[in-house]
Amino acid sequence: MTNTSLTNEEKQLLLKLARQSIELAVSHQLLPVLILDGYSPTLREPGAAFVTLTEEGELRGCIGALEPYQPLVEDVREHAVAAALEDYRFPPVRPDEVKLLEIEVSRLTLAQPLDYQTGQELIKKLHPAVDGVILRDGMRRATFLPQVWDKIPDPADFLSQLCLKMGAPHDLWQRKKLQVFTYQVEDFHE
Repeated sequence: MTNTSLTNEEKQLLLKLARQSIELAVSHQLLPVLILDGYSPTLREPGAAFVTLTEEGELRGCIGALEPYQPLVEDVREHAVAAALEDYRFPPVRPDEVKLLEIEVSRLTLAQPLDYQTGQELIKKLHPAVDGVILRDGMRRATFLPQVWDKIPDPADFLSQLCLKMGAPHDLWQRKKLQVFTYQVEDFHE
C-alpha cells in the first residue's frame, strides 16, 4: 500500500463491490469481469486487503491477503467472496443472510519484520490497537488485524491467542524466537 489514503468515494466503491460480489457468489452466479480502466489509479495498483463479515456484531467470515499480488479492487472482490464462502470456521453464507451482513475492509500496509530478542522485549515493541501482527514458525503462520486488539487488549494474551490460531502451543512466543512482522491498516465499513 502506498501512503495515499483512499478517498471516501473509493472506500464506498470497494464496499459496494464487495457486497455485490457476495450477493452474486452466494447465489451461484458468475462475477462480471472487472474493467480496471473504470477505477482510480489507487484502486488499480497492487494492494492487500482483508474483508471481514459480521452478523449482529459476531464474526461471520474473514479472509484476506498479507501481501499485494493483484490490483486492490480485485483483491477486495476476491476476499469478499472468500470470506462469505470459504472461511473454514463458518458454513457458507446463504443468500437470505447477505442483507444481515456488515462488511468491513482493511487495506494493509506492507508488513515489516520486528526485531526482538526476548518475549518481554517483543511485548514492549508492539503497539496495541495500531499494529496487525503476523507470527511465523517454519511453515506455520497466522495474523491478527489491529482490530483484534479491541477483543484481546493484553499483549501477552494477544500473542498467546495468535500462537493458538497458528496451531502452536499458546506459549510458543515465550519459549522460542519466532519471526514477527507488523503492519497497519486503513479500515472502513458500511
